[in-house]
Parts: sequence; structure tokens; C-alpha cells
Amino acid sequence: MMILIKRIFTIFFLTLCFIFIRPVYSLDTSSKTLEQYTKKISNKFTRTYCNTSKFGISYEGALAFAIGETNKEFKNNKLNNLIDYSLLKNSIVDGLENNCQIYDFPISSLEKLEFD
Repeated sequence: MMILIKRIFTIFFLTLCFIFIRPVYSLDTSSKTLEQYTKKISNKFTRTYCNTSKFGISYEGALAFAIGETNKEFKNNKLNNLIDYSLLKNSIVDGLENNCQIYDFPISSLEKLEFD
């Protein structure tokens, strides 16, 4: 009788394990993926800032709008914890120089560009 109860319990337990256990996958955070994500953020900020400043909006207004739009778009991504912000800020400054011909953009003005 005891053996029968053990077998039933074992079958029941194994059935539950196969039904409710799902595989866990690690987050793929290769350096290439992180580099592409950083480039995507940089391009978004650069594009938004350039377009906004071309409409004649002041430096402060264009900066606030670009930071707000970039933060809004990327705030919920799992890769945000892994971003090297100094690299991101340098990439943004380079993008502004190359795409918008803005050569005197202070990197310190990007302090509010943080994804929580």
C-alpha cells in the first residue's frame, strides 16, 4: 500500500513539474548588442535635437525636448542598467558634430539623460 502511494505521489509530482516549469533564458548582453543599443539612443537624441534646433527653438528648449523624448522612448529597456553613460554622451556629441555641425555642445548638459 505504501509503495502505491509513493508511486502515485511521484507521478503526480513529475506531472506538475512538466506542466508548470518553464525554461529560464539568460539575457543576452553581448558587447555588440549593447553597442548597437547605445548607438540607437545616440541617433535618437541627435536626430531630435537637430530637428528641434532647426525649427528655431532655443538651445535650452531643444535640449530639454531631446532629453525628454529620448528618455520617454528608452526608459523601460532592460539594457539600461548596462549602459556606459560616458560612452553614450561622447557618442551623442560626436553625432551632433557629424550630423548637425554643432561643435560647441557641452557634454555636461547631458546629465539629465538617465534611464531609470
